[in-house]
Amino acid sequence: MMVLMSDQPDRSPNDSALRTRVLMGGAFLGALVAMTLSWIFSWVPESPQLVAQRQAEEKAEQVAKAREEAFRSPPGSCLNWTTVDASDVHRVSCDEEHLFEVVGLADLTPEYGPKAPLPEEERTWRELTKEYCGPLVEDYLDGPLDPEGKLTIGVLRPDEKQWTDGDRALHCGLQWVGPGGGLQVLTEPAKDIDQSNVWEPGTCLALVDKSVGDPVSCDSEHSYEIVATVDLSEEFDSYPSEDEQKEWLEPTCAELVEDYTGGKGVEELAEDGLILSWDTRSKESWKAGSKLVNCKVGATLEDQSGLAPVQGSVKDSKDKDDKKDDKKEDEKDGAEKDDQGDGADGSEDENGDDAEGGEPTDQPDSPGDQENGG
Repeated sequence: MMVLMSDQPDRSPNDSALRTRVLMGGAFLGALVAMTLSWIFSWVPESPQLVAQRQAEEKAEQVAKAREEAFRSPPGSCLNWTTVDASDVHRVSCDEEHLFEVVGLADLTPEYGPKAPLPEEERTWRELTKEYCGPLVEDYLDGPLDPEGKLTIGVLRPDEKQWTDGDRALHCGLQWVGPGGGLQVLTEPAKDIDQSNVWEPGTCLALVDKSVGDPVSCDSEHSYEIVATVDLSEEFDSYPSEDEQKEWLEPTCAELVEDYTGGKGVEELAEDGLILSWDTRSKESWKAGSKLVNCKVGATLEDQSGLAPVQGSVKDSKDKDDKKDDKKEDEKDGAEKDDQGDGADGSEDENGDDAEGGEPTDQPDSPGDQENGG
């Protein structure tokens, strides 16, 4: 008997279902792999510009948050920063170096409603600062603020976005601004600071447009060098007029500058084109408790249009004069030796007198009689 054989195996219904599931699973897996590969090959990394922009935005948000938290510190908090934009502003002890001391928060809402535009003029902001922060400062200090003193009112005001969002707060504080506009470092609480606008002896102040700027190295061109600090209250029990201050300060500063320079007096300074002057205090400053003044050395332009540049410390001028005298003595001794060698009878040469006399001619002309002023 012949048996017909088929090349296809027998299939039961269960085998057919299993095969269907396997085929469907393979199709799903293939689709998943294809989708994954598609995502991998279609993903493009951020460009350096986009990364930089995103990082800048994140940093700006962090800076804004840090500034907001810092300047919302309670009264009595002291703040310091080292960057130009104050991005690293942080709270410190008021006994440490700082640039700003918080005195309080002022609300402009009563004057500027929700739809009021942001004031644009600096003059308006100055007036608002004086009006709203002034009383807070006097309450904080338990006394008046010297209008000509070391401390001035500082303020952090809302920017345009904050203003649009309804922020009407002025963060009022105290700071020390130099004559050139730069913030100066404070190292004690405002209540403990003598408001007298004075500098430590040895400080040199920059020359800016024939006037006084912020502190600089005395090796660079400057307007004044501070040589002493004087307390007017040691001489006067009540406010002295400017003439009375001048009458007392003239000999007092003259004595102190000799101590500072190691013996160089007013006449010797004049030979170098320098004049001794001093500050005076107004009645308003005196009432606010400012009794200290500076003695200082500087120079004026020949046309009296302002201050002339000075370079180097007057402390060094005494050493320079001593070196010049030593050099002249050496030259004199050398000339005498040459004369003795050349002369048959060892008689004094006429040029010896010429070498001994005369002052250096590279010094500026004396300004003459100058009226010392504050």
